[in-house]
Amino acid sequence: MSRTKHRPQVSIICGSGLGMLADSLECQDQFSYSDIPGFPQSTVQGHAGRLVFGELKGKSCVCMQGRFHMYEGHSLLKTTFPIRVFKLMGVQTLIVTNAAGSVADHLHPGDIMIIKDHINFPGLVGLNPLHGPNDERFGPRFPAMSGCYNRELRSLAHEISKQLDIAGLVQEGVYAMVGGPNFETIAEARMLHRMGVDAVGMSTVPEVVVASHCGLQVFGLSLITNKVVKSYDDSDCVNHDGVLEVGRLRSQTVQQLVTEVISRMEINNNIDRMSNAV
Repeated sequence: MSRTKHRPQVSIICGSGLGMLADSLECQDQFSYSDIPGFPQSTVQGHAGRLVFGELKGKSCVCMQGRFHMYEGHSLLKTTFPIRVFKLMGVQTLIVTNAAGSVADHLHPGDIMIIKDHINFPGLVGLNPLHGPNDERFGPRFPAMSGCYNRELRSLAHEISKQLDIAGLVQEGVYAMVGGPNFETIAEARMLHRMGVDAVGMSTVPEVVVASHCGLQVFGLSLITNKVVKSYDDSDCVNHDGVLEVGRLRSQTVQQLVTEVISRMEINNNIDRMSNAV
């Protein structure tokens, strides 16, 4: 914190192809992950690997241009390390974005899904970032996850989407995290569909779990970049280049929506920094 004057209230994690969210920050200070003690390195195309501090609509923000994934070989403790760093800085709100495949029939590439809930498949089989000794300074041993995506911020995003005339692109849904890095088999896609999953990806949930544990309010967006194949007669095949291309096409729309949500969200000026916990 000695190398930047910014004291962020909002943190933003950029998903694949959505790193442009950091470009709208003013008075920027940028730091490569390689220069930050304890930070892993981003190895995935579409993740720049920088921490960007700046101002957005009068609010101090820190933006991760690239996240860390379990499939890169990082432990979940490492994957979620930045979230606790943000908490120590005084961040109150976490905004997570990701690129996701559509499992629901009504979601199409280019749509934006506001995340209302998630299914944590790694967590259900014992891979949870909260495993191990619990630090009560961050949160309780057994945190509830039933309301981890803030209802007020979700409602605000719907209101803003109408005002921006993009309501036809914006829906709510359930996000499922799978381990990756391979995309889903047809049998797996059919299982997800029957379980009520709307979109599937390989990230986001560990960060949200730790943010909720820390008491941060969370707002999540999935940019739908592809249809998950659910039929053996379908010849389509998803690839990461296609995911990045949809990200480029919808980047300005996502940026507008996130910027307006940040602009209108309420911030508590009595910042709770845990500097004595470092």
